Amino acid sequence: MFRSIRFVPLTIRLFAGRIARFRVWRIDNVRRKLVVGNWKMYGRLARNQELLQGVLAGVRELRGADYAVCVPYPYLAQAQSLLQGSNVAWGAQNLSPNEEGAFTGAVAPGMLTDFGCKFVIIGHSERRGLFHESNEVASAKFDAAQKAGMTPIFCVGETLAERESDITEQVVATQLDAVLDRAGVQALSNAVIAYEPVWAIGTGKTASPEQAQAVHAFIRRRVGGHDPEVAEKLCILYGGSVKAANAEALFGMADIDGGLIGGASLVAEEFVAICRAAQK
Repeated sequence: MFRSIRFVPLTIRLFAGRIARFRVWRIDNVRRKLVVGNWKMYGRLARNQELLQGVLAGVRELRGADYAVCVPYPYLAQAQSLLQGSNVAWGAQNLSPNEEGAFTGAVAPGMLTDFGCKFVIIGHSERRGLFHESNEVASAKFDAAQKAGMTPIFCVGETLAERESDITEQVVATQLDAVLDRAGVQALSNAVIAYEPVWAIGTGKTASPEQAQAVHAFIRRRVGGHDPEVAEKLCILYGGSVKAANAEALFGMADIDGGLIGGASLVAEEFVAICRAAQK
């Protein structure tokens, strides 16, 4: 988020019908949109090159928002090579909370920064569900990512059963509080939150713009209870079957600051169209 400062006219009616006109400073708070592609476990060297070249060609002139792709570990070097110097950042989809050690198969935060990663996705519902990552583990990974100089994209969201039980806010609050309790609210000044209703990921179902906005507003209010300024600046993405067809409506909501894009990020034309929607 940045603040734009500009002169605006101010007209004041004085006594006896006289009018005085002034030019005064006005400070506008603007949260810059962010669109992040999550490739999940997809990709091959040749396909990746074609995809990234297509994305670069499509967003090169789109300067009104920020863009990134989070790729599988083996392709970080390729992403770095193709994207460095461009307006597309890159990152990873997970990390170990440990700096180093005898953790076979794990990837340390410093290994990601060696490849220039700016972002890392933390606590994605697939990590929580398939790999049984708890809120405590997710918050530890959040902390490790920040200490290594990366921006964590911390995911929260409810299952269909939890939504139907009307406990969406309780679930999201518990997930969010794990980070607030461990790292403090100021840590969110250098972080991104992604709301991803689990029932809308890869299912073709999407939360309506109004449903998504309601949860985003709840997240901002909850953070605002700790620090209103951090809450106002916080970038909150929506992630749940975002496509070119629905991106503009979702991004038009007051508290939706962009998207964490899954399947649609694997098709250059579709991903670029979503990035273009973030300009509006």
